[in-house]
Amino acid sequence: MKKFFCMAIAFISFSCSIQAQGDVPLDEEAMYFDIDDMPNAVIWLPAPPDTTSTKFVYDITQYMWGKTQRLDSIRAQQAIDNAVEEIDQMAEQFSVPFGMEITKEKTPAIFKVLYRGVLTTRLCATKPKTEYQRMRPYTRFNETTLLPEGEERLRLNGSYPSGHTVRGWAMALLLCEINPAAQDDLLKLGYEWGQSRVIAGYHWQSDVDASRLVAAAGYARLHTNEEFLADIAAARQEFAQLKGGQASVPSAMTTTSTNTADIYNIQGQQLNKKPDRGVFIQSGRKYAGK
Repeated sequence: MKKFFCMAIAFISFSCSIQAQGDVPLDEEAMYFDIDDMPNAVIWLPAPPDTTSTKFVYDITQYMWGKTQRLDSIRAQQAIDNAVEEIDQMAEQFSVPFGMEITKEKTPAIFKVLYRGVLTTRLCATKPKTEYQRMRPYTRFNETTLLPEGEERLRLNGSYPSGHTVRGWAMALLLCEINPAAQDDLLKLGYEWGQSRVIAGYHWQSDVDASRLVAAAGYARLHTNEEFLADIAAARQEFAQLKGGQASVPSAMTTTSTNTADIYNIQGQQLNKKPDRGVFIQSGRKYAGK
């Protein structure tokens, strides 16, 4: 009975630690992987800087830099705008560098892979946040932020790494894969998305820097999932169709021929035969090898 009680307490504590993240609710059915299948940053990512280290001095310096950026009304407003958490709100802002309005209704395939991909990648931040429970800068200095309405909700939420930055960098990477022509503008916004958390006063610079590594690790893991590969292929094809075939998806992928030579991988390279594993496209339709 005692053992059962301890297990129950542990489960409740873990559940509360996830809810304390202050992020959007996690839709388990949307995930490409469970949290334990994703890279565990507690194992491979260094711990946040000790408060007696020179790296922490840099964090403080960047915190002060962030406060000076608030004097720029345009940059300050961007930091406020970048604080959104819902995928549709993020997609609205990333639509500008992407060059196309991204919504669930107008671009269902693109929105689907963003929703599933970003939420799955965000799982990589949960374990280190819970492990380190790093104090946020506005709490340490007892100062206000650009978004005072969120301070109480996130005060006890671990600062390392930044969930907002993970989501922003993940969305930038995913959209670069769909529209490589816009990669520079997308990555610029993805980078600024993280810096906005420093400017807003919610994260240390080392939180943000670590988050980009976490997002990259999660993004790589996505490419081992067959459902993700099918979804990203569908998103690229949808983008090509909406852009009038101008995207980097070969027109041969939409052919109606049923010849066995009419087989392509998701990068648009023609294959001599059906692959034993992975996603392939034949006659404009996607299939998964056994």
